[in-house]
Amino acid sequence: MRPDDAERTDDSRYPPIADHGLIGDLRTAALVGTDGTVSWFCCPRFDSPSVFGSLLDAERGGYWRISPDCRVAGTQQFYFPDTNVLITRFLTEEGMVEVHDFMPVLRERDPDHHQRLVRRVLGLRGSMRMRVTLAPRLDYGRDSHEVRRDRDGLCFVGRDTVLGVGATVDLDVDRNGDAHGEFVVSAGETELFVLEALESGQRANHHHAGDAEELFRRTVDFWRGWLARSTYRGRWREKVHRSALTLKLLTHEPSGAVIASPTASLPEDLGGERNWDYRYVWMRDAAFSLYALLRLGFTSEADAFMEWLTRRFRRPREGQAGPLRVMYSIDGDPELPERTLDHLEGYRGARPVRIGNDASDQLQLDIYGEIIDSVYLYNKYGTGISYDSWQDLIGVLDWLGEHWDQPDESIWEVRSGPRDHTFSRLMTWVAFERMIRMARQRGLPGPLDSWMRTRDRVYRQIMERGWSERRQAFVQNYDDDVLDSSLLLMPMVKFCSPTDPRFLSTLDAIREGLVVDSLVFRYDPEQAPDGLWGSEGTFSICSFWYVEALTRAGRLSEARVALEKTFTYANHLGLYAEQIGLTGEQLGNFPQAFTHLALISAAVNLDRAMG
Repeated sequence: MRPDDAERTDDSRYPPIADHGLIGDLRTAALVGTDGTVSWFCCPRFDSPSVFGSLLDAERGGYWRISPDCRVAGTQQFYFPDTNVLITRFLTEEGMVEVHDFMPVLRERDPDHHQRLVRRVLGLRGSMRMRVTLAPRLDYGRDSHEVRRDRDGLCFVGRDTVLGVGATVDLDVDRNGDAHGEFVVSAGETELFVLEALESGQRANHHHAGDAEELFRRTVDFWRGWLARSTYRGRWREKVHRSALTLKLLTHEPSGAVIASPTASLPEDLGGERNWDYRYVWMRDAAFSLYALLRLGFTSEADAFMEWLTRRFRRPREGQAGPLRVMYSIDGDPELPERTLDHLEGYRGARPVRIGNDASDQLQLDIYGEIIDSVYLYNKYGTGISYDSWQDLIGVLDWLGEHWDQPDESIWEVRSGPRDHTFSRLMTWVAFERMIRMARQRGLPGPLDSWMRTRDRVYRQIMERGWSERRQAFVQNYDDDVLDSSLLLMPMVKFCSPTDPRFLSTLDAIREGLVVDSLVFRYDPEQAPDGLWGSEGTFSICSFWYVEALTRAGRLSEARVALEKTFTYANHLGLYAEQIGLTGEQLGNFPQAFTHLALISAAVNLDRAMG
């Protein structure tokens, strides 16, 4: 930590990342803290500028808080069973009250179709004075707004955004354009607040307390109806289903895309510079996403995501990074220029605050194996790809056949320059091996002899240069001795047997060098500098990969203990950020789809192995 940042990282204005729940409507999402504050909300899409962003700047970011106007003895936060309706309960000496937060899911055929963030306040016991403050800061706090009052509510009007607020209590507006209100809610009473995305010229909609129950019921019915399609009935049903519900929240329904996380620039290192924008679609997530969706029976989501993927095959972009990019926007745009928001101080002083992501231009050769593996899985468990998509894939593989044997930036998107990464070669092998399998299984045309020669060449190269005799392990880069937890995937992608002596030796080396109480570091940045200042925590996805590696190696008792321990590091709602810090805190963007995908895979496979 830099000395001048030491004090700021303990800033009480910023609650722990873990002290939040997620709600959404399959277009965008919002984070709601245990203190009743909406501290992150981008409107109308995941990748739109924020309208509430106090998570990245407590003073300039904007927020929407509903909380008791008295001393709070305790709070509890949980999801209404089998839904993404979030409930925050406040307990005081005066009484008990709940705030229900949710976003009704949009449906084009619905005459009431528009985007809404609903907050329902219910009195449970006694009588409590509540306070509400609604302080939007449009366009990441860069756009001023005016407030228009009409008979049905307030409208916050900015350059490109109009937000309507309907409420069952009176709201006053201060000179900063913030809305405030105080009200008393007693046992059995309900107050309602609805924030709506409006078109220019539209008025806020009137709402009364009776609307609350209807909005709540329809939202609950949607989520329960969706989750009822799950085919998982195993030991860890609650954990798996919460991960599935989280994954669904991170799905952009109109396009079929699954984003990595709904947040941007939450730090991997408090006070440091490891702050990235994850509101995009990472291609390497594709195989894991499709596998998880198909294993749980969510075939329509898998179909939609495969359609999104195959559109990328049809419009390849030639260049140094190859025909496909590491990540895309929701709409499939590969141009994601990275910019800094210098007017924001960052979460607990972690700067710079970044939007966009320059890693989209990196050469990361592993994505080709992950993409083709996702097609293979869809071909195996889903309805299968079309002939046209197969022809597009052949073109992609032709490029890989000419360019695979070169340094790249790897799965971890390092900024220290390209290296010969073993994992990238591993996934190159996967790309050719899966194409060969699909061609044989379905009788699809392709130059199998050429593909097999390349596949075998890559395999031998990994065995000769990716293996360290000194470490008795597969290592991060050719001809070095650095461990890398991504190589836990070797038996999962069928590169080697899970009981192969070389893999078992690698598993033991990773356990000794990168595992702490079931939590797994991706690598040691001191041994393998990645071009960034600061340290990082353990990677939650790697922890679940470790569980699955133990499972496949037949170490079921160890795997179960590791899985149960890893569960304890989730937040109070069962959500995971990208990383876990040294003292158990959630770090990085939150929640992260990749982690929840790995949880599903680890739990399902351990369940099956245990019988």
